[in-house]
Amino acid sequence: MTGTAQTTGRIVIDPNICNGWPTVRGTRITAQTMLEFLAAGDSVEDVLEEYPSLTREDVLACLEFGTRTVAHRFTPHPLAG
Repeated sequence: MTGTAQTTGRIVIDPNICNGWPTVRGTRITAQTMLEFLAAGDSVEDVLEEYPSLTREDVLACLEFGTRTVAHRFTPHPLAG
């Protein structure tokens, strides 16, 4: 994943960490977890209180990752039966 200068390299995908789910660099905290907290109405400050090892830039990188992920065009294909 490429990002802006602010978030480049903050979200990593390593098959040996959290089964390859995107995580915040240097942690086992998934981008999905951060997005779920924010979607549930928690503020960035709430997330930082819950995860003091993260920075505001880490949380914003998760938002950017989510935005870039859903920006791709998806085409549903029927499963072979």
